[in-house]
Amino acid sequence: MCDEDKIARWAREGLSRREFGVLGAAAAITACSPALGAADGGAQVVTSPGFPSFTEAAVSFPTPDGTMDGWLAAPTSGPAPAVILWPDIAGVRESKKAMARRLADRGFAALVVNQYYRDLPAPIWSSFAEFAANGGWDRARAMRGKLDAAAIMRDATAAVAFLDSRREVDAQCGIGTQGYCMGGPFAMWTAAAAPARVKAAASFHGGGLIRPDNPMSPQKLFGQMDAALLIAIAQDDDAEAPGEKDALREAAASAGRKAVVEVFAGDHGWCVPDSPAYAEAEAERAWGELLRLYEGAL
Repeated sequence: MCDEDKIARWAREGLSRREFGVLGAAAAITACSPALGAADGGAQVVTSPGFPSFTEAAVSFPTPDGTMDGWLAAPTSGPAPAVILWPDIAGVRESKKAMARRLADRGFAALVVNQYYRDLPAPIWSSFAEFAANGGWDRARAMRGKLDAAAIMRDATAAVAFLDSRREVDAQCGIGTQGYCMGGPFAMWTAAAAPARVKAAASFHGGGLIRPDNPMSPQKLFGQMDAALLIAIAQDDDAEAPGEKDALREAAASAGRKAVVEVFAGDHGWCVPDSPAYAEAEAERAWGELLRLYEGAL
């Protein structure tokens, strides 16, 4: 998993050599295309030859703990199924917005949420490189300490209500959620917080999916969910805790939860374009599994 020693090593090795090396086609759409107009709330309409147009904008909405900010990208073709995207430890930044754009390109209204809103608005770091090289781990420590299951489930409930209020969202469809690193368990808690609305949840190199002494450990809440699950595990995380994949499969089976639990040939962070562990081929394979999950459940 992502830990302090690994962050320090990445910083020493010069993580910036990979920074935004591959953001994917969706990122290129925004970087290379003109904004053709503004939608309600200041959203920009973005088009590019060969791709559907989409809107994107900074958004905010109330939660029981304050005002959560985030980034919403949605197709202009009409109301779409919604997705809540929980970032990794470095928070909302361009690489996460690129993921939202790519989802919008495939017909989803994607909301990237700022998990640190109780302390600071996003972006806190512009890239994973900046996070790793400038004391990001220490700065995030206190903020992360506030993000237990109860807090994330309050946030998730508020995010669902916000999405259901938006004209870009088809509230007749189920909602999907996906999380990376620390966001992996957040996606699971989201599914448990709003089972009537969240019908698909995915974790990519998620840390803390099994917390033996915690009654709110994600796998212990599988029975509270009504979502199909995708749990994509990094090969180095699996090497450190080889029994967890079987425990997750057993928990899903016991709860009657449809779940794909798979170890990918990539290290922790392999799905995130500005991560030093980014592995394009396996990231694309994980992307394909995510689309299959959403297309089958939402």
